[in-house]
Amino acid sequence: MDELARRESITFESAPAEALVARLRLGAEPVLLVKPLTMMNLSGGAVGALARYYKVDVGDLLVVADDVSLPLGRLRARARGSAGGHNGFKSIRHHLGTDAFARLRVGVGRGDARRDLADHVLATFAADERQVIEDAIAAAADAVVMFVAEGIEPVMNRFNAPPAAEERSEPQERSQKSTRSEDSTAREKDSQQ
Repeated sequence: MDELARRESITFESAPAEALVARLRLGAEPVLLVKPLTMMNLSGGAVGALARYYKVDVGDLLVVADDVSLPLGRLRARARGSAGGHNGFKSIRHHLGTDAFARLRVGVGRGDARRDLADHVLATFAADERQVIEDAIAAAADAVVMFVAEGIEPVMNRFNAPPAAEERSEPQERSQKSTRSEDSTAREKDSQQ
């Protein structure tokens, strides 16, 4: 969400829930970027409250989150689905009352198996991982723009393929570290402007 805000020269402000929001237009569509201020496992409260407050249809919601089940830099978009063990998605599903929301997962890898997973997802990226994650963040921002303009199907077709660097090299086990936050974006109803 920060990358989209940077591109559009907008800032986040407080919201009527435990989150920060930024409003913008992508083409003709009004868009609300949401950054929950809770831990990821509790982010559904903010997402659900803001979806109700701004009267956002679940079909207009795209949740963007990091995912340790995907290799560093890999994106995976889905129109709907189970939480797949992701506690943030479980929380959102609980607060929305459905799993019929689009999601974009950004791969951060599992890191060193000897290290606690919570420590891994709260750590910073290693120097040799920064370019990979910067490219993934830029691609995720592009995916959000495409979602707003065209919906989830084109996003899945374009962004679910492995990154070009991953296709050229053999799969390697990486030790990833990162700072994480879960972000959501939603197209607002025109009537809510």
